[in-house]
Amino acid sequence: MSIIMYGSELCEDTMEAKKLFEENKVEYVFKDITKELSNLKEFLAIRDTNSCYSKIREEHGIGMPCIVKEDGSITLEPKDVL
Repeated sequence: MSIIMYGSELCEDTMEAKKLFEENKVEYVFKDITKELSNLKEFLAIRDTNSCYSKIREEHGIGMPCIVKEDGSITLEPKDVL
């Protein structure tokens, strides 16, 4: 399984994460949730069920970027991948 980043090119945090990954030669698949409905559905399935999103859901936030690491675990911190 490869690293997957869910986010949007409209999101500053997502763009910073993409830049960090590219600078550090991290191989990943980017899934823009604002361009493909299937990407949005995949992201929402994670956001609505994963415990790392508990506080974000309570605050009615979005929580991007969402990074699925190679072991299947989820992080909202791009530095967790480095």
